[in-house]
Amino acid sequence: MSDRTSRYTVAGQAIAAPQLAPGLYLVATPIGNLRDMTLRGLEILAAADLVACEDTRVTRKLFDHYGLTAPLIAYHDHNAEAARPKILERLAAGSAVALVSDAGTPLISDPGYRLVRAATAAGHSVIAAPGASAVLTALTVAGLPTDRFFFEGFLPAKAGARQTRIAELIRIPATLVLYESGPRIAATLADLAAGLGAREAAIGRELTKLHEEVRRGTLETLASDYAAGAEIRGEFVIVIAPPAAEAPDAEEIDALLRAALARASVKDAVAEVAAATGEPRRAVYSRALELAKDHAPDRT
Repeated sequence: MSDRTSRYTVAGQAIAAPQLAPGLYLVATPIGNLRDMTLRGLEILAAADLVACEDTRVTRKLFDHYGLTAPLIAYHDHNAEAARPKILERLAAGSAVALVSDAGTPLISDPGYRLVRAATAAGHSVIAAPGASAVLTALTVAGLPTDRFFFEGFLPAKAGARQTRIAELIRIPATLVLYESGPRIAATLADLAAGLGAREAAIGRELTKLHEEVRRGTLETLASDYAAGAEIRGEFVIVIAPPAAEAPDAEEIDALLRAALARASVKDAVAEVAAATGEPRRAVYSRALELAKDHAPDRT
């Protein structure tokens, strides 16, 4: 154990932190607003013998704000295989080690779960100190069902792989939560609108930060917003409503398409049926082309 003074500072007041028992502590950190740091999290980070973080430069800002002095080491996707044994050695020696991500709750879209598995396999205590989470923050402000949700994280960067993955998400009976970067948000929303149909959605940008913004609407309207130049600076969370409780079967969709095709163009018929059923526009369009071809007049 270190003889370093374990203190943290809040509102100019230095506060002594209680000594920690040996083990691995998973500490949630703010996703933007530094005041979202919990008191328990501060106590752990102040008293820890070592703090493992994704980027020491990012975590140093939090440490400077609260007067924390625990030693930092980097632990991320690129060095995890080399860094993990060193952390396990410290745990075996009886140290209290804290794990943090750049923002939010550790293990969500980072390599922390491998360290947790290794620590538990070695018989070390693993203790969670919950707090901020971009997933839960976005869910609470989206205004969409929260009784069941599926966290997808980041979709593939390449368009083809992204569209394939979206097709696999269609029937998941839960609200979907995804992360996305600013440069890709417009393309991702366009693919989501085409692949998932007329679902309600919400986009959280820079949550808890100074320029926080939440946009709500259908996937189609949100895709149009970003195609038209909505602000793309910052970090994004996309929340998408689940599919309709009772999806229409193929015969019902065909009947709706036939009726719509009898009085409208293929494009308008597809838009109408996709909006009415919540079915993915791409799938409805493919079926509409088949029906239009089958009923085209024979000119031979």
